Amino acid sequence: MIRSGRPVSLRALIEGNEIIVAPGVFNPISALLCKNIGFKAVYLSGAALTGSLALPDLGIITLTEVAEEVRKIRRIVDLPIIVDADTGYGETINVFRAVKELESAGASAIQIEDQVNPKKCGHLEGKMLVDEIEMAKKIRMAKEARKNDDFLIIARTDARAVEGIERAIERAKLYLEAGADIIFPEALESFEEFKLFSSKVKCTLMANMTEFGKTPYITVEEFKEAGYKIVIFPVTLLRASLFAMKETLQEIKSKGTQKFVINKLMTRSEFYELIKYYDYIELDNKIAKSFLKD
Repeated sequence: MIRSGRPVSLRALIEGNEIIVAPGVFNPISALLCKNIGFKAVYLSGAALTGSLALPDLGIITLTEVAEEVRKIRRIVDLPIIVDADTGYGETINVFRAVKELESAGASAIQIEDQVNPKKCGHLEGKMLVDEIEMAKKIRMAKEARKNDDFLIIARTDARAVEGIERAIERAKLYLEAGADIIFPEALESFEEFKLFSSKVKCTLMANMTEFGKTPYITVEEFKEAGYKIVIFPVTLLRASLFAMKETLQEIKSKGTQKFVINKLMTRSEFYELIKYYDYIELDNKIAKSFLKD
């Protein structure tokens, strides 16, 4: 099968019993690998996408670039795509267009955060927040702009690091009132904080299990126990890819051959199976044969 099918509803997955694990992807091949491994959703990470372009995660990527990447991924996989839209690419009115573009491109959900531009990685110091009413306006605008209720609005709050956990809870409740479908508390600093947050904010919750950040390493099952429905691993695949490429390049540079790292490479047959290489060949032959005369 070459074409991707009709996208699975993220809302339907949420209504199921299983916790949703969404690895961070940054291009179609990483999304396809997630699908083949058996993941049920993917997360188009702003940090991973900008990183793949050799750019910092400071909100400098454009809506056009993100929407185009969503289209490329959607053409390949039918998984729900949760899209990191940073601060909505501007003010409240800009969110209207962002939702229209991303929903049309094939996104299943849009994530907007309550930082001031230029935004920062949620696990770095020096973040600044917008007024909570300004964020609430963006959420309401996003809800107004969507065509289909299955397109979900995720409100991320970075308040824990700036105003404390209690204010993060207060902001989350306001964002729910404004129309958010899912709340994403960023950079909580302990398992106990995740449990406290879920005990106070009664809705679908998303957690970020990034590396090298403020959040300790918590398993998917532990997040489920704490009341979270979605867990993202936003930059793990990009970091793993860069590490593997660096290691391989160093091997080639120092030894003049890749043969000592062959066992760390995806084989030609595995790669062809992943991208359905022979399906294209078969289709091309089928079309060619259809024009042959008896």
